[in-house]
Amino acid sequence: MDERRSKGVGIQIRRAIAYVVLVIVSILCLFWFYVLFVNATRGHAEIQLGFSAIPGLNFFKNWSKLMHSSQPVWSGLFNSVLIAACSAILTTYFSCMTAYAIHVYNFKLKKAIFTFILMIMMIPTQVTALGFYRLMLDWELLDSFIPLIVPSIAAPVVFFYMKQYMESSLPLEIVEAARIDGAGEFKTFNMMILPIMKPAIAVQAIFAFVQSWNNYFLPALILTKDNKKTLPILIAQLRGADFLKKDMGQVYMMIAFSIFPVIVVYLILSKHIVQGVALGSVKG
Repeated sequence: MDERRSKGVGIQIRRAIAYVVLVIVSILCLFWFYVLFVNATRGHAEIQLGFSAIPGLNFFKNWSKLMHSSQPVWSGLFNSVLIAACSAILTTYFSCMTAYAIHVYNFKLKKAIFTFILMIMMIPTQVTALGFYRLMLDWELLDSFIPLIVPSIAAPVVFFYMKQYMESSLPLEIVEAARIDGAGEFKTFNMMILPIMKPAIAVQAIFAFVQSWNNYFLPALILTKDNKKTLPILIAQLRGADFLKKDMGQVYMMIAFSIFPVIVVYLILSKHIVQGVALGSVKG
């Protein structure tokens, strides 16, 4: 009895320590969001005075300044949502399809293709940026969303994640049973494989959406017209204003405005992540 009681006390202590650590980490992660939204309610002069944990009274004033500024805020929001949403959809779907082909089919160059795709992960975007820009210039695709959306089909990191998830959660017997029932390859993939991959797709959709949403480098090269620019470019323009025109309250308001859609996307897809974790624990 004493050994069981001591083990129970030890488990409770470890659990309490784990909860304390998780609370501390959560506070550290959420603290910077709190500072952001607090500064969005303060004026430029108040922000220059330093940190304050108490929200200010200039929320609606900063919002009015942002809405009446020269920056096309709403068109920037629409552009960012369109590019990020389309990129996330294409990235997850075609990466899942590629992982499915590598996982299910057997052919001679299977290992070589898998290795080649992983090698592409090592190439930074900045290395190919000049050639990519020159190619888009020759194709007359500058100030177009196509160069920012279509290349997202090739995503080696997402492919690798999908491949690893399939190896642990997708038995080949399911595919063979679908073929026996007369289902075609695309029907099998769309009707059977995608629902099984939903947790992995939700995770990678969030990452792909956030990565595309925060992308500044390529949109800054491709997009030059104001009505085509995304929110990160508009935020950089606000921050790059000269000292007399810079309003940090307006800058923080625009940053908070740009973060809100990302939070909404996470809240929509987070339940699928929780379901995937629970399903994995049950299988384990």
